Amino acid sequence: MYNMKDKFRKVSIFSIIIFLLYSFFPFPTFGSEKIFRNSIGMEFVLIPAGSFLMGSPSYELYRADSEGQHRVTITKPFYIQTTEVTLKQWWAIMGKKLFGRRKGPDNLPVVKISWYDCKKFIKKLNKLNEEKYRLPTEAEWEYACRAGSTTAYSWGNTIDCHNAMYSNNSKKSKECLNFVKSKGFAIDRPAPVKSYPPNAWELYDMHGNVWEWCQDWWSDYPTTAVADPRSSDQDTAKVRRGGSWFKHGYSCRSANRTFAHPASRFQTTGFRLIWGKEADWIGDEEREKPTGFIREQDGP
Repeated sequence: MYNMKDKFRKVSIFSIIIFLLYSFFPFPTFGSEKIFRNSIGMEFVLIPAGSFLMGSPSYELYRADSEGQHRVTITKPFYIQTTEVTLKQWWAIMGKKLFGRRKGPDNLPVVKISWYDCKKFIKKLNKLNEEKYRLPTEAEWEYACRAGSTTAYSWGNTIDCHNAMYSNNSKKSKECLNFVKSKGFAIDRPAPVKSYPPNAWELYDMHGNVWEWCQDWWSDYPTTAVADPRSSDQDTAKVRRGGSWFKHGYSCRSANRTFAHPASRFQTTGFRLIWGKEADWIGDEEREKPTGFIREQDGP
């Protein structure tokens, strides 16, 4: 009888310890198969595999020649972050610097981040041993942004200040200044994440707020159907997507694309990540620095 009581007591104490550890140091949890939250509060949603028309039709307003439509198939489901990486998440991995540190509320997207800075963040984040993280390919980004839509924006063919953060620039683009002020947001900078409605796949700020780095080097689109495309390492610039608070609403179109040198740090540019268990992670063998002429498109 004594042995049974002693064994029961040990099991009870062990259960209490586990409960306390989980309460104060929560492990990454899925909540459901569709959602993953890691240990620093980054949330990822599962995007289904599928096929879509990447690029824009010839009649879409403000389209560019680089947006030629082509059929793309995403062969595997993937998890993408529901928001841009925030200051709080950046500080949790990279720490706070005494001088020159980034300022703002915890839920503001981190900006002035180069593509190389993103890779440093990912390298440290991967050391948490919560599977792997990376930047999205350009095709994954547009597929997630569209969320099944075929229009210029995920909600339709026009945009106004209620849909997304754009034209919040007191010197160059003032269209949404009054709306931004009415919502209590600061002018001349992005809004806190999740301030605007999500798309049909529960992703926030895919249109506007800040430009987002993609994994791919800038390249021309293929003219035939492709599956899981990744740009070849033949350029000096990396793709940015989504538009930002800095300028016009048409820059926030689902198909709009721009580029910048990977060392660029703009006040308008941040990033979001892909998470997953598979070993199919790209970019590990890419060269550290591009060679050739340095070029950028559209600046901020």
